[in-house]
Amino acid sequence: MSTTADLVALAGRVMTPNYAPAPLVFARGEGVWLHDTEGKAYLDFAAGIAVSALGHAHPALVRALTEQARSVLHVSNLWLNEPALRLAERLTGLSFADRVYFGNSGAEANEAAFKLARRYMRLVRGEDRYGFICMEKSFHGRTWAAITATGQAKYHEGFAPLVPGFSHVPFNDLAAVEAAIEPTTCAIVVEPLQGEGGVLPAAPGYLAGLRKLCDAHGILLIFDEVQTGVGRTGRWFGHEHAGVTPDIMTLAKGLAGGVPISAMVCTEAVAQGFAPGAHASTFGGNPLACRAGLAVVDTIEAEDLVGNTDRLGALLQAGLTSLEDRPGVIMARGQGLLQGLVVDTEVLDRGAVVAEARRLGLLVTLAGYDTIRLSPPLVVGRAHVEQAVELLGAAIDAVAGGK
Repeated sequence: MSTTADLVALAGRVMTPNYAPAPLVFARGEGVWLHDTEGKAYLDFAAGIAVSALGHAHPALVRALTEQARSVLHVSNLWLNEPALRLAERLTGLSFADRVYFGNSGAEANEAAFKLARRYMRLVRGEDRYGFICMEKSFHGRTWAAITATGQAKYHEGFAPLVPGFSHVPFNDLAAVEAAIEPTTCAIVVEPLQGEGGVLPAAPGYLAGLRKLCDAHGILLIFDEVQTGVGRTGRWFGHEHAGVTPDIMTLAKGLAGGVPISAMVCTEAVAQGFAPGAHASTFGGNPLACRAGLAVVDTIEAEDLVGNTDRLGALLQAGLTSLEDRPGVIMARGQGLLQGLVVDTEVLDRGAVVAEARRLGLLVTLAGYDTIRLSPPLVVGRAHVEQAVELLGAAIDAVAGGK
């Protein structure tokens, strides 16, 4: 059997150098725990970057995948498959949306949203509108249009020229958005909470203000809920905290609990921007991924994991707030089980904190330029939250003390 060192060395030989993974390999998981090839257990407060909504090896998800694998995995969109139709029915029933398009990643869902918005404006409304107003510190994926929409320069490096028609304004600044609207503006694109940007929620009234601006100027509102959707913030969708609905919404990460899938959902009117052949995905909406998505959505509902996320998210934020007296810790912020601890990077090396937490058996991630992100599975319990806060505090103390 290969050792961890063997596998790390193999990765160095065969993988492209666009990742910098920690030198450990996970062999199995159960609930909120992961176990590496050396047998060490880790409390997983990363969840594959807010993906593993049901944790690891949840019986409902395992059962759904096993049953579907015994029947049919893939047929393409030249024909229909029932899991895709049932999942689309569930998503429209849970949200504002009337229509669903399935892809494989958040970036793909956002690409579909951009294409639909432009095509709707040109071919349905007959208006020459193609521009997108996006937010600074945003993140929308790694495809060309998605990195162009992303408001972080580090993701643009080496890829210019980017896709024309995208502009950026400060997040949570309604006046800046209004000033940026032009006759060619097609849509406003925003995350209800900026995940990769540093776990930064929309300010009170901000999303409602964007909705009013869109209505006043006849443009579309697109919510990127790739990270915030499917219960992650303590509501089915993050925008529900603000009582505002968009015209288009994108989903991905937690939708199938680790099986690659994404969805772009929209109103009936906007859906008319697509016609046969306008957009497609070979793997999008395949039976396996959609069966997994159904299992995740049904389990979240059956086990009241949205309520659990709301309750345990408040506990997690309170625990993180208690760490604000540590050297270099500025504040805790977030919604539900998407929480961040903002640090002064001049005082505290957050990368070292993440590494020390991992050594202690806690998995967390970085976000933005100054934030440690915690995004555990939605099945997390009170004891797990308390243990995570204790371990993170110990990691901060160790780093601050120079250990």
